[in-house]
Amino acid sequence: MNSDSDLQIAGDILEVPHLLQAPREHPATVAEFAGLLCSLAADRSSWEHLVRYDATTRWYHRLRTGPGYEVWLLSWLPGQGSGRHDHGPSAGVWTVLEGTLTERAERGTHAWTAGTQRVFAPGYVHEVVNDTLEPAVSLHVYHPGLTEMPMHSPRCSAAAVAEEAGTAADTDADAAPGTVTTG
Repeated sequence: MNSDSDLQIAGDILEVPHLLQAPREHPATVAEFAGLLCSLAADRSSWEHLVRYDATTRWYHRLRTGPGYEVWLLSWLPGQGSGRHDHGPSAGVWTVLEGTLTERAERGTHAWTAGTQRVFAPGYVHEVVNDTLEPAVSLHVYHPGLTEMPMHSPRCSAAAVAEEAGTAADTDADAAPGTVTTG
């Protein structure tokens, strides 16, 4: 027998299960939350039948909860928006499932289409609007769960947003930080 075999050096992996890390039941990192969002987005049967449209306001439904996080499904008819807000102490990841949503934030205005993920930290101020003529659907994960959504005074232009941030407005969607195209 070769004394340099893998089994002699490391031992039989099946004999040391205590060294293997058990997979987590719930996500705990940004990458794991993004992965959860991707898997839920890909599983249309888990959310498609729940989507509703409300002519008076954007519609939302809490799709799932776990230790310290929530997943929300939202629908947006043309012209509906969130208003300028942040998410208090919550960080999050969101994606457009159907249609196009426009995000207005300090870095400028960007139109996000299905398959694009956005990651944000606590205190991130933005507004999301359906500026198109077609309905849109989005999926959002908040960690910790969403307990507040402070509203901010509205801003009328990208220049005003840039002035508040003290930087020039960046209107190139490809340059926006925190964006991952997944589809």
